[in-house]
Amino acid sequence: MEKEILEEGMNHNRRKFLSRLSLGVGSLALGSLLVPDLFSGKSEAEDAMMNALPHFAPKAKRVIYLFQNGAPSQLESFDYKPELIKRMGEELPESIRGTQRLTGMTAGQSSFPLVGSNYKFNQYGESRAWISEVFPHTAGIVDDICIVKSMHTDAINHDPALTFFQTGAQVGNRPSMGSWLSYGLGSENSNLPAFSVLLSRGRGNGQGVYSKLWSNGFLDATHQGVQFSNSEDPVLYLKDPESMSRSERRKMIDQIAAMNDISMQQFNDPEIAAKVKQYEMAYRMQTAVPEMTDISKEPESIIKLYGPDCLVPGTYAANCLLARKLSESGVRFVQLYHQGWDQHGNLPNEMRLQAEDVDQASAALITDLKQRGLLDETLVIWGGEFGRTNYCQGKIQVDNYGRDHHPRAFSIWMAGGGVKSGMVYGETDDFGYNISENPVHVHDFQATVLHLMGIDHERMTYKHLGRRYRLTDVSGKVVKDIIA
Repeated sequence: MEKEILEEGMNHNRRKFLSRLSLGVGSLALGSLLVPDLFSGKSEAEDAMMNALPHFAPKAKRVIYLFQNGAPSQLESFDYKPELIKRMGEELPESIRGTQRLTGMTAGQSSFPLVGSNYKFNQYGESRAWISEVFPHTAGIVDDICIVKSMHTDAINHDPALTFFQTGAQVGNRPSMGSWLSYGLGSENSNLPAFSVLLSRGRGNGQGVYSKLWSNGFLDATHQGVQFSNSEDPVLYLKDPESMSRSERRKMIDQIAAMNDISMQQFNDPEIAAKVKQYEMAYRMQTAVPEMTDISKEPESIIKLYGPDCLVPGTYAANCLLARKLSESGVRFVQLYHQGWDQHGNLPNEMRLQAEDVDQASAALITDLKQRGLLDETLVIWGGEFGRTNYCQGKIQVDNYGRDHHPRAFSIWMAGGGVKSGMVYGETDDFGYNISENPVHVHDFQATVLHLMGIDHERMTYKHLGRRYRLTDVSGKVVKDIIA
């Protein structure tokens, strides 16, 4: 027992030293150079893993994930299917549908009539990619992005599908992608968190977004995503109380740290150290956050680029601009969630408004990063949790129809950060129902993102309750064809 206590104390001291050595574990190799026998013990499996990070030279330093919560229809955005227009109202062939399960919303339908897009499509760029008329700004940057039309997932409902994309599992209490990257690589700015979260809502039907999506799970609490809000306090509880000065706040934190240090010596609970780090981060963020959220110094050209909505806190455009500022300042992973893409009915009218909310700002972010010389080192991702069916949910009309959930095939796009530009990858059949070329599973996507950040997804593991976990669970392969 004494030996176990001693080893635990040594492990804590080692972690404490390394956390002070660098914000991210990606520089732990430096620790091994300074102290050659630092990793000679085998009691901490994650130490050996962390010592190797990054596993190879990264192509991207940071990620901005523009998550379109609710699942935008690929058939009204990037997957043009004229066959569906020709066959409007015909039944979905059994040979195409196969054994695909249905949601509770369409399971009772006796008929599954095909419905083509009400929007016009045109080809753009050197890739000749088909883009819907409701995404004109995206069409303007098509040579800067890579459209992946062959995504597929295991989940058919919103919450598990959303959780699956973010954590690699359909259940809760797992670290999110941002938390994994925070754990592995840390932040480039000691005054800002490694993982930040921004929320917005469009004019369409919204699905819930929950804090479990940016949870640290079983990782250290310091790796939890920090949520920004559109209130007077961009980060809640960050400001000093009205009766407390900065110097008094500093003394309070020092006293709390001293008391926690005593507890740490007694119990060696790593969560104690994590809480102290959070207090310290909050103190430093008091100066950094107001500067991040202040756009008064942005030139008129940038305001015009993102559109007038970027002046309204909490809008998608404002969050895209804030995401650029955070990423530029060293935040490793910026996660945006934009609600409103759940068009089970009235899709032609509702999705047009939803696209209008995001199109200009999404394209502006790419242009802005490119102008600043940051796109090559920043990976930008745009997409939802699954796709939409090629058949109509409910009553079919040419100008008013809905689409149900479809996990078999959907589209996303990626840009910068080592991804090939001006490219369309993957293909679906003429019905837009099944993948016909180069399928990309959610775990493949996650493995590719980690690879671009210099991480081998199979080697980045964390032992919890006797089992080793990773973001990609027990599968996933890097999609090398889209890597520049």
